[in-house]
Amino acid sequence: MSDERLVGLRVLVVEDEMLVSMLVEDMLADFGCAVVGPAPDFDAAMALANSAEIDAALLDVNVAGRVIFPVADALKARGVPFAFASGYGAAGVEGDHRDAPVLQKPFRQIDLERALTGLVSG
Repeated sequence: MSDERLVGLRVLVVEDEMLVSMLVEDMLADFGCAVVGPAPDFDAAMALANSAEIDAALLDVNVAGRVIFPVADALKARGVPFAFASGYGAAGVEGDHRDAPVLQKPFRQIDLERALTGLVSG
């Protein structure tokens, strides 16, 4: 059984690989989360980060060849906690965002659950 704090959590998903996005959506649904998006590209991600009602976000570091850090900045300005997903792990995260949680792709459902629980607990 997943953490009760995740039930109803609105999670922005930014991922350009459709199969990965679908897998993450399924994981989030298992936790009882509501998926916002998913955003398959930078522009959609930025629009949602600036306007959508979200409680947390999972951001692919590289979306269709563009780094996602400006989206992370927009979320940080709104006080929305986020985690990165990257095939490079923590080495793929730059600058002011090095303290953000990073899920190494591919990740397991339990890893996503821990990351989200950490975001809503912090």
